[in-house]
Amino acid sequence: MQIFFKHIYLLLFKICHPGQLVMKKYFLSVVASLLLIQGLFAQKNKDISALGYFAGRTTALDSFPVGKLTHLIYSFCHLKGNRLSVDNAYDSLQVKKMVSMKEKYPHLKVILSLGGWGGCKDCSPVFATKEGRKEFAQSAKELMEYFQTDGIDLDWEYPAISGFPGHVFTQGDKKNFTSLLKVLRRELGKKYEISFAAGGFDQYIDSSIEWKKAGRLVDKINIMSYDLVNGFSTVSGHHTPLYSTPEQKQSTDNAVKRLIAEGVPSEKLIIGAAFYSRFFLLSETNNNGLYDPARFDHGVSYSRLYDSITEANGFVKYWDIVVEAPYAFNVERKILATYDDSISISVKTRYAMEHKLGGIMFWQLMDDKFSGGLLDVIDKVRKAKNVE
Repeated sequence: MQIFFKHIYLLLFKICHPGQLVMKKYFLSVVASLLLIQGLFAQKNKDISALGYFAGRTTALDSFPVGKLTHLIYSFCHLKGNRLSVDNAYDSLQVKKMVSMKEKYPHLKVILSLGGWGGCKDCSPVFATKEGRKEFAQSAKELMEYFQTDGIDLDWEYPAISGFPGHVFTQGDKKNFTSLLKVLRRELGKKYEISFAAGGFDQYIDSSIEWKKAGRLVDKINIMSYDLVNGFSTVSGHHTPLYSTPEQKQSTDNAVKRLIAEGVPSEKLIIGAAFYSRFFLLSETNNNGLYDPARFDHGVSYSRLYDSITEANGFVKYWDIVVEAPYAFNVERKILATYDDSISISVKTRYAMEHKLGGIMFWQLMDDKFSGGLLDVIDKVRKAKNVE
């Protein structure tokens, strides 16, 4: 597109000599119009972010195409008292390894994430006090300065509603989370990014966050639009669908529309993808295993998924045209597998771009293939959409 406009400008210089007053006015008018059109094309094709969480072997990092990410998120830091802490020497080496990759990929940002599923036991009581929030924010800045990282991601599952079994939550968490974001922004300024991992389901959207206030304070909101059917579910379904169905309201699109309606700027929304599958055991086998009584059995990384859902193992693969997601079903063993694949990842990435969202993120890089994996799909779509 840049080359096209360059040729148009050169042609106009030849046919509209600027020395002639009338032609000069015509020339400037045409150029102004072309600049506007070019700006619209640039806006249309604005790049999106690609964020990947990482919780795996440090030695594996070099095997992945990390340069295709904009953000690499260390998973996870935890609270030590009121302070943000990298747990041990091995974890410190992993953060340092991530940061060292910025030498090869200068565009890459490395983010420290707090918590994760089961990793935020003391978040509610610590962030309930002014002293706790202040000490946490100060320690976060100190840690980022020490490691030379680029921001913090809060993965508190969940403020004000039940999350990991046994973890404390109170109704006050909702306002305390906003207060935490305010303290972090004052402490970190604009030098560092602030994001948080948001539940992609209605209860979280309704009860956990003061969305307008939070949206003004953070750079990104990473929607966990996966595990929408999860280990606690008693009915099967798609765990990471793009669109809703009459049987399953919870979806990526549902979360995006609801958050925009809550006043969150679309460019701050990052939709989630799953680089892993969930397998459910069914008690009935209607509708090829979807929306039947079920219990969660196990998960499988994308890198090993197709060794499991083979015809030899009794699985038939399907594409749900309504939710834009794949699934596989073994009718004899009554097993449903729900997952993202290269097609659904491509569709999700295009969705993020067409809806002018901030980008797409995924859990997690260690579940991908070293090459020819789902991150490669995201990168291909991002590049294709930016070549017009």
